Amino acid sequence: MTCEANETQVTQIHLLGFRDMYKYKILLFIVFLLTYTLIIGGNLLIILLESSMEHLKTPMFFFLKHLSSADVLLTTTAIPMMLDTVLKEESVISFWGCIVQMHCFGIFGFVQCFIIAVMSFDRYLAICHPLRYSSLMVPNLCLQLVVGSWSLVSVLVSSEIFVVIQFDFCGLNSIDHFFCDFGPVVVLATSDISELIVQDFIIAMFIIFFPFTFIILTYFCIFFTIINIPSTFGKRKAFSTCSSHLTSVCVYYGTLITVYMTPTDESSFDINKYRSLLYIIVTPLMNPIIYSLRNNEFKKAMSKVKNHFFPNQW
Repeated sequence: MTCEANETQVTQIHLLGFRDMYKYKILLFIVFLLTYTLIIGGNLLIILLESSMEHLKTPMFFFLKHLSSADVLLTTTAIPMMLDTVLKEESVISFWGCIVQMHCFGIFGFVQCFIIAVMSFDRYLAICHPLRYSSLMVPNLCLQLVVGSWSLVSVLVSSEIFVVIQFDFCGLNSIDHFFCDFGPVVVLATSDISELIVQDFIIAMFIIFFPFTFIILTYFCIFFTIINIPSTFGKRKAFSTCSSHLTSVCVYYGTLITVYMTPTDESSFDINKYRSLLYIIVTPLMNPIIYSLRNNEFKKAMSKVKNHFFPNQW
């Protein structure tokens, strides 16, 4: 990176955090810390149960384990920095540390689009082709789908980050945020970012729009299959097998639409910082709740754990 003689090359990024809420910083810190603890605890519980309980070693829970892993990594990438920023009322991170955080956050956040799409494919096979499900959704295919999702998202996000590090960052080094989010960091660049905007749009279409379209198509097929089931009990049972995943889809994509599709102008630019709390806190917190409340297999696993540690309690 090169800067003019009267400009200073950016080596540190100042995160301004929640400037208008500093008088509540202790309360914010406690709330965020407790929420982070719940997110880590809930998602690690899913990972441990899937890894140790034989009846949870199914394709759906294998994919759920990777979704929970992405949630743990996503929140760990952002929330510790956010907690530090809340306590100190602002925080400083090196420029390259900021780039690394932005890179990791992009991978851990957007890989969920593909994992959720893979989970919808699993539900499609289970409901629309139940007789062929066991022969099609074999462990080797499940592993290939997960590895492919992580690899593809890593390549796409890395290609965008590679463009960002070619930019000049001179002069301004403060962002009104609590972690290095892509938009606020790129705005600091003194280079022409028009090509990056086009690239970002194309990648966003591939990472967000295509998986979402695939999910909608699979659920159209699932819906028409369910309504053609003659018995009410059969319809209820078929719907129950995909209700947890469908709820996760609504929460995840509802969050993305709220954050990225809502029109933003200068007067509402600061609101994006608070909108980002939706996918940093709300979505990772909701997945364990959704599956613990709506999935019978998960309830059975939780009951076994409870009986093991508290055998004499009701």
